[in-house]
Amino acid sequence: MKSTGQILDIDLSTWKGRILPLSNEMTTAYLGGRGLNVGYLWDHLPAGIEALDPQNILTLACGFLTGTAAPASSRLHVNALSPLTGLLGSSNVGGDFGIGLKSCGIQQLIIRGRSPQPAYLWIESARFEIRNAKSLWGLDTWETQERLGQNLGNPQLKILSIGPGGENGTRFGCIMAGRHHAAGRTGMGTVMGSKNLKAIVIKAPKRTRVLDGKRQNHEALKRYTWQIKNSPHYDEISKYGGAGYVKWADELGILATRNYRENRFEAADRIDGRKLEKNITRRRGCRRCPVQCKADLDLHQGKRKGTQAVRPEFEPLLALGAKCGLSDLETLVYLDNLCSQLGIDSISAGTVIAFAMDLYERGILSPADTGGLNLSWGNGEVMENLIRQMAEGKGFGVILAQGVRRAAQIIGRGAERYAPHVKGLEMTGYHPDKIMGTALGYTVASRGADYNDIYATLENKWLPDQAAKEFGTPQAVDLNSIHGKAALVRRAMIVGAVLDSLGLCKVPALCLICAYDLVGEAEMTAALTGRAVSVSALFRAGERIVNLERLLNFRHGARRADDRLPDMFFDKEYNSGEEPSKPSMWMEPMIKEFYSVMGWNGHGIPTEDKLAELGISASQYATQ
Repeated sequence: MKSTGQILDIDLSTWKGRILPLSNEMTTAYLGGRGLNVGYLWDHLPAGIEALDPQNILTLACGFLTGTAAPASSRLHVNALSPLTGLLGSSNVGGDFGIGLKSCGIQQLIIRGRSPQPAYLWIESARFEIRNAKSLWGLDTWETQERLGQNLGNPQLKILSIGPGGENGTRFGCIMAGRHHAAGRTGMGTVMGSKNLKAIVIKAPKRTRVLDGKRQNHEALKRYTWQIKNSPHYDEISKYGGAGYVKWADELGILATRNYRENRFEAADRIDGRKLEKNITRRRGCRRCPVQCKADLDLHQGKRKGTQAVRPEFEPLLALGAKCGLSDLETLVYLDNLCSQLGIDSISAGTVIAFAMDLYERGILSPADTGGLNLSWGNGEVMENLIRQMAEGKGFGVILAQGVRRAAQIIGRGAERYAPHVKGLEMTGYHPDKIMGTALGYTVASRGADYNDIYATLENKWLPDQAAKEFGTPQAVDLNSIHGKAALVRRAMIVGAVLDSLGLCKVPALCLICAYDLVGEAEMTAALTGRAVSVSALFRAGERIVNLERLLNFRHGARRADDRLPDMFFDKEYNSGEEPSKPSMWMEPMIKEFYSVMGWNGHGIPTEDKLAELGISASQYATQ
């Protein structure tokens, strides 16, 4: 496919940059967004690089359809080596920054080196400058965006920024786009901070460029929008966002509670986002998205009364709520917003606090270890203290800011037994004991245990007849069955990679439409480019991307042994109170079958035949 923009390559060490062409071959092979970044890192990031070294490369790419008339096409993907995992870091963000970057004619932004002093990058059309950001260093993300808007005389600028978390080396620092949107997972804000880059600012042209303006009302786009709006879940998602599904997860028995000790939370109804309906002052969302799932809030009670906030999404409600035993919804909202302001991932932050609370109750941690903090379940005041410590590099928070894997190693005394992570990334909110496809997805996802990386909603929304047709058995959509899950997770993995590379949001595509066939996406891409784009071509690109991610991870130290759930989930206490199970009873058969359907060998490495099929040079891999 024809490329839709150029590459802006910035060397912060010299404060210089250059505009490079983007080849049609790269967009044909990798589309844009996530795929384009992975292709670039595969070609330019050798083994032996540490995540916080200047040699690490931060890549940001618009999806192939970002900035077009396609509905829900605002996404930007961010990649680099992760400070949490040491492997491929990967995060995705909505809002209007990606659209602004695309409107300047830039498809991909490459950030290398380290600035000798705090800096920000200014982009205006085809012009760019690296500017001094010393006066911004230390500000939180909201203050940074406000200050830049004031100083530059334009409150409509498109801004990505980091906060104290990214500056101070919290390994799960995030990047914020406005107040509502975060590139949250895997510590991409910390990579940005290690490069002394405080913000990226875009003054976008008034008119956003699209692939083909004459085709913006094409029937394929209308049909895709109709599918979104006619989903049986459209009204709920549009009204409550993901925040309205906490009680649903609890009733299904998959709600991670008290560091995964339990799969039900007695106060689930109290922290469900539906309870925030009375607090909404404005609904909003990404440009051209028919869902508009975001909301501004005004808190009404207690010491938070009068506080303006952003409604949390589903995962932060679980991470800071049920996982930590916190049942005060307004405190939970405040803590999620505090994470965004300080520039740290609320999922990792909540999970590492829950881990510390678990250790505290077990007596592995004492007040002497925590600086006198009482880490009892649900202690919102202490949670706020820890969040600030993690972002500022102070107190006991210095240890927790390393993430659960490193924190457990530092604490010792058996703490590693209770650290919920895969490949170093803190696990998301579904308890894996009662949802087998998600459990498998946690183990094999490229970036570590994260539901959004392998977004397997078809597991709980498809009917058995459809599962039998697509995956060979109706049990593929039985949450408690291990049968058919390998093929299901393969489909979810590949489709997710395509959506991240096209720049389409997964909520309307996979939660509402939930087709997982890429038919609508192929039709829209063809309509907007005026070229034939087949479903098979998109699937092939997605498969190429996830295989290259696998190779990239192996280049940087991943091994077969990293595809595993923590040992805690094979203990009675962490598997819904049932007798202890063994990996060989359920996890290992799924992993083995997954490797097979992916065309990987017994070590989880893509075979030469699979690489040849996808046009990836096996000899290139062999020399890494």
